[in-house]
Amino acid sequence: MTERSLDRRREALLDATLAHVPFDGWSLQALYVGAEDAGLDRDFVHRAFPRGAVDAVAYWSTLLDRRMAEALDPAELAQMRVRDRIVTGVRKRLELLQGDHEAVRRAATLLSLPTNAAVAARCVWRTVDAIWRCAGDTAADFNYYTKRSILAGVYLATVTYWLQDRSEGNAKTWDFLSRRIDDALKLPKAVAPLTRPFKSMPNPADFLKSIRRPRFARRERW
Repeated sequence: MTERSLDRRREALLDATLAHVPFDGWSLQALYVGAEDAGLDRDFVHRAFPRGAVDAVAYWSTLLDRRMAEALDPAELAQMRVRDRIVTGVRKRLELLQGDHEAVRRAATLLSLPTNAAVAARCVWRTVDAIWRCAGDTAADFNYYTKRSILAGVYLATVTYWLQDRSEGNAKTWDFLSRRIDDALKLPKAVAPLTRPFKSMPNPADFLKSIRRPRFARRERW
């Protein structure tokens, strides 16, 4: 079976499982029922996600990052200010979650466990990195870290707000996001004098090698 074929089956399993997460949580039970719905056997669940639910959540996050990138039009983004590109990226990422509020809540609960802290950090970092890359960012110095660290805070705050938002079309969430982005843009200038001692930090391209493409099973990468 080719890597692409495995990935398509993982994607089908994940999409089918989402309907059961509100009732069974992110659990093997939800994955088993999702596998049945997708026409897959239970053994594939363990091949696809050896650590069970936490691997499924990590894959879901990466899948959403990919779908976000595919949904954004580079030509349209090129006509925007950088600030608006970032807003558009975050908004698209959240729009892909529409209807999956409970799955997001359950995922947040699972990733909040101390044993899953590293997985949670990698998921957030990959997401904000994907948003910045879609916005055309090519930073390869300390700005790489500061941009993503600041956006991580904005993104997490916005997701938290979005989970509670009942306004039509999530209008309040988009207003909240816009204000947080405007506030965040003021921060780099304020902290610039403090960042000079850290200019010698490792090249981010080397750092990303360890987090960009996680492995779920031997010789089964996605």
